[in-house]
Amino acid sequence: MLIVKLAWRNLLRNKRRTLLTVMLVGFSLVSLILTDGMVKGMQEKLVGTITQTLTGEAQIHKKGFREELDEKKFIDDPVPIINQIRLNKDIQTFAPRVVFGGMIASPYNINGGVIYGVDAARELGISKIKEALIEGAYLSGSPREILIGKSMSEILEVSLGDRIVISAAEVKNGEISQELFRVSGIFEFGLSDLDNSLGFINLNVAQSLLGLNEGIHQIVVRFKNPENALDPQSSFYQAANSGNIEALSWKDYNPSIASLIGMSNYATVIIGATLFLLATFGVINSLFMSIYERLYELGVAKAIGTSGPELMSLVILEAFLLGVISCIFGSLVGYFANSWFAVHGIPFGTYDFSGVILQGIHTKVALGQFTLLPSCVIILVLVSSIYPSIFAARIMPVDSMRR
Repeated sequence: MLIVKLAWRNLLRNKRRTLLTVMLVGFSLVSLILTDGMVKGMQEKLVGTITQTLTGEAQIHKKGFREELDEKKFIDDPVPIINQIRLNKDIQTFAPRVVFGGMIASPYNINGGVIYGVDAARELGISKIKEALIEGAYLSGSPREILIGKSMSEILEVSLGDRIVISAAEVKNGEISQELFRVSGIFEFGLSDLDNSLGFINLNVAQSLLGLNEGIHQIVVRFKNPENALDPQSSFYQAANSGNIEALSWKDYNPSIASLIGMSNYATVIIGATLFLLATFGVINSLFMSIYERLYELGVAKAIGTSGPELMSLVILEAFLLGVISCIFGSLVGYFANSWFAVHGIPFGTYDFSGVILQGIHTKVALGQFTLLPSCVIILVLVSSIYPSIFAARIMPVDSMRR
C-alpha cells in the first residue's frame, strides 16, 4: 500500500503533465474506438445491403447456373431440398425463385432485363423488395402484376397500370413465350444495376412462362445466426452440396466485397498501431520527466535501503494508474461519441463500393471496444514503462544526491 500511495502522489505532484498524458492516451483510445466503430458499421452496411437486397445469406442452385444464369440449369424436383431445409434448425427462412433473362417491351420502348419469379409471402423474410417500393403495391398473387425498377420505368416510359410484355425462351424447347403484365409497383434499391434491369413477378407465373412445371432455379436462405452463412462446415452446406446441386454463401457471390471487408479489418490495426506508437512516446517522456524531477528523492530512497526492484515496481505502478485513468476517460468519451454517430451517422456523402451505394456511415457500438481495446492500451502503457523503470532501478545514490 505504501508503493500505491507513493505512485498516486507522484501522479498528482504535477497535475498538468499528468492531465496532458491522460488526454494523449485517452483520445488515442477514443480515435481507435471510433475507427473500429466506423469499420464495423461499414461492414454491417455492406453485408446488409448485399444479403437483404436480393442475394440472401446463401443460395442453392444447380452447378453452372450462377456463372451464366442459364435458365436450362434448373432444379426440377426441389421438394426434397426444401424438406431438408425445413428440418435444419439453423435456418430461419427460405424462398424459392425462378430467374431468367428476357425482353421487356412497352408501347414506347424495349429493354433487356432479368426477371425474378418469387414466392411473394416467403420473399418478405429474405429481401427488401417491399421496403424498396416507392409507388404501387407489393405482389398479391395476381397473374398479371409485375414490379419494375424506377430507372426501367423511365426507360420504358411507363407508370402504374401500364401494360408491358415479357418475352423469354422456354427451357425445354427454346420457343419464344410471351406474357402480358401490368405495372403494379415501382421500386428503387439505390443500386443502378438493379433499378434499370430487374423485374419481379409471381413464382407460378414465371414457371408457366418458361414451361418449368414445378422446377425452380434457386433457393435463397437466411440463417438464424448470420455467422453460420460463412461456415462451410455447417450442416446446411454439408447437406446441400451433393451431386449437381451446390450451396454458396454471399461471399462467393460477391468476392470483391468480401475482399474489401477483409482489408478493412486491418484498418483498425494500422491506425491503432500508429496512434499508440505516438502515445507510447508520450508516456515514456512523461515518466522520464517525473524521474528526473525526483532524482534526489530516489537517490535517498536507494541509500536508505530501497531495492532496485521496488523502484521498478513504483514506476510501473505509476504507469499502470496512468493507463487506467486514461482508459476510463477514453472509454467514456468513446462510448458517447460512438453512440452519437451510431444514431446520426457520419456525413461522408454518397459513394459506391463495388456497385453498393452507401450514404454516410453509421458507427457500430461493440463490447470489445470497451474491453479488448482498453486492455491493449493498459498493456501497451505497461510495456512503455519498462525502460524508464529500469533506468530508475539503476540510479546510483551518490550521483543522484550530488545533483
